[in-house]
Amino acid sequence: MTRVHNRTIQMGQQALLMDAADRNTQFRELLERHRGIVFKVANAYCRDPHDRADLAQEIATQLWRAFPRYDGERTFSTWMYRVALNVALSFRRSGGRHEQLLVPFDAQLHDVAANGTDESDERVRALYRCIDALDPLNRALLLLYLEERSYREIADILGLSETNVATKIGRLKERLRNDMSGA
Repeated sequence: MTRVHNRTIQMGQQALLMDAADRNTQFRELLERHRGIVFKVANAYCRDPHDRADLAQEIATQLWRAFPRYDGERTFSTWMYRVALNVALSFRRSGGRHEQLLVPFDAQLHDVAANGTDESDERVRALYRCIDALDPLNRALLLLYLEERSYREIADILGLSETNVATKIGRLKERLRNDMSGA
């Protein structure tokens, strides 16, 4: 009986190991497929390249830790955004490694796509200044809106009502229009 019992325990442990291996593989595949989300969030919340790298690593780490609790009730990308934005907000609150060394955003130091004219370069710089001035919630709203997420999905990610999302995005668009017209 002990021999059968030990064999059953070994088989159970192998099944757990296989399940863990399957989970690891699934996580790696999902992270690879949606890794752009990690970089978009890191870029939206950090200008310093070292802080961006640190934040991206912290997001990946927290996604890994939270993955066993991912239930599939919502899409992986929605869940991933929620975790990534929460990590980014915590990272900002903690000040990041280089926050004391940050200087105002200069588009020439960053990868910015423009058509080469001084006017468009200045408008891009003005847009980045406006985005940098946003509070973390509005920055997250803008990021998700620019990702063409539905109001329902944005509401789910940020824990807001759809009506609140629509209202906040409307106000955010108006603010950006006003800020950009003055730039």
